[in-house]
Amino acid sequence: MNDLLDDDAPGNAPEFSVSEISGAVKKTVEGAFSHVRVRGEIGRLSRPRSGHIYLDLKDDRAVLASVIWKGKAAKLPHQPEEGMEVVATGRLTTFPGQSKYQMVIDELRPAGAGALMAMLEKRKAALAAEGLFAEDRKKALPFLPEVIGVVTSPSGAVIRDILHRLRDRFPRKVLIWPVAVQGERCAPEVANAIRGFNALPAGRLPRPDLLIVARGGGSLEDLWGFNEEDVVRAAADSQIPLISAVGHETDTTLIDYVSDRRAPTPTAAAEMAVPVRLDLLNWVTDQGARASRAAGLAVTQRRQRLGDLARGLPRPEVLVEGARQRLDLASGRLKPGLQNATQKRRVELGRVAAELRPGLDRLVARRRLDLGRAEAGLSPARLTARLEEKGRALRALETRLSAERLTARLADRRARFADLSAQLSRAGQADFASKSARLVGLERMRQTLGYQETLRRGYAVVRSGGALVTHQAEAAAAEMLEIEFSDGRLDVRTGGAASDAPPMKKQPPKKSARKKPDGPDQGSLF
Repeated sequence: MNDLLDDDAPGNAPEFSVSEISGAVKKTVEGAFSHVRVRGEIGRLSRPRSGHIYLDLKDDRAVLASVIWKGKAAKLPHQPEEGMEVVATGRLTTFPGQSKYQMVIDELRPAGAGALMAMLEKRKAALAAEGLFAEDRKKALPFLPEVIGVVTSPSGAVIRDILHRLRDRFPRKVLIWPVAVQGERCAPEVANAIRGFNALPAGRLPRPDLLIVARGGGSLEDLWGFNEEDVVRAAADSQIPLISAVGHETDTTLIDYVSDRRAPTPTAAAEMAVPVRLDLLNWVTDQGARASRAAGLAVTQRRQRLGDLARGLPRPEVLVEGARQRLDLASGRLKPGLQNATQKRRVELGRVAAELRPGLDRLVARRRLDLGRAEAGLSPARLTARLEEKGRALRALETRLSAERLTARLADRRARFADLSAQLSRAGQADFASKSARLVGLERMRQTLGYQETLRRGYAVVRSGGALVTHQAEAAAAEMLEIEFSDGRLDVRTGGAASDAPPMKKQPPKKSARKKPDGPDQGSLF
């Protein structure tokens, strides 16, 4: 019984509450591990709506639960991803609610360049699978943008190089959106700048026609902001064509794959944005000269073609010769035809008059008989009254007729007659002058086309016995030649044999066209 009482009696060990034990453990852990650096691979990763990041750091034998509070998570230069090997800096603490310990991370960095490259390749493959790097979604750059938006640091040498190059090639309006190009603020500011340029409304501030995202060279860590997914998606969603000019020629970031054009340097981006003004001026001048030459050549060819076609057309005088001859023949037949027609009508009129006269005589006799009967039936009183009535009508007509009116009317008719006579005279004189001028012209043409004019220009006509001589053999065989010059003829006696001397070269004819001489006296011209 005593043994049982001894066993149930309380001992000397102190009693602790659960909270006391948890607090003691928390102090012990936080005191011993207030600042630690842990290297491991990110396992489970969650991002609740609170903004905190919960993750596990693990290696091949253990797992360490970790948390990154919201304020620290927003400032991380590299956002954590599952499978990423990192070096975490922070402190160890406990979570009494679940009786577990965890690490509160203040700084998180990839474990070397290899980890960054692995994460970069993983992100690149994921974005490429979405089609963000496809060539068919890239937009063409405008040939000559009016406004160029530049996303870069306003204090670096990059913006000065871009402005200097644009000023040398083709000055344009430039809008600069200042951003941080390195560090934790780089990615959100660059993404906001791209979206901000695209969201500019039409107003006093013009919307750019082209965007340039530019930064100088640097290490992989320095350029990491341009590998962030937010920047890549902002560039892919840009409705404005975008040129990426991040780093030097050997540096490559994800924005280079999604942009519409990649430039090896910021200076090269400015060269892609605008052409050289002097080259455009030279091209325009060259095109104008080519257009002028082409127009001149076309006019020359058409003028030559027109001349060729004109030579194939008959002369105007040849076209009207037949009509003129028919007119002359018709004019010659007109006068005899009128005379014959007049004579025929006169004979017909005489025949009709001979047939008409007996009938007229009978009609006159009948009317005279009727008049006699009427006169016999008229009384002197009725005649007197009728005579008075006619007299009154005659006096009324006499009052209407006056010598002045008749004289004025006669003068007007005489004036009109004189005017018509003058017009007829002028028309006749003009026609006579036209016919005279035409006759003089035809005579001049006849003289020009006659062979006498050819003789006055130094040629001669050779005859032998009245026949024309046109060959040297004929002249050599003739004993006497008659040579006609412009001022007379000359008889020449020949030796009767052809000369052995070589014939003289015939001089080329003058520019005036040689026409075949007309008239009965024709011959060879020398």
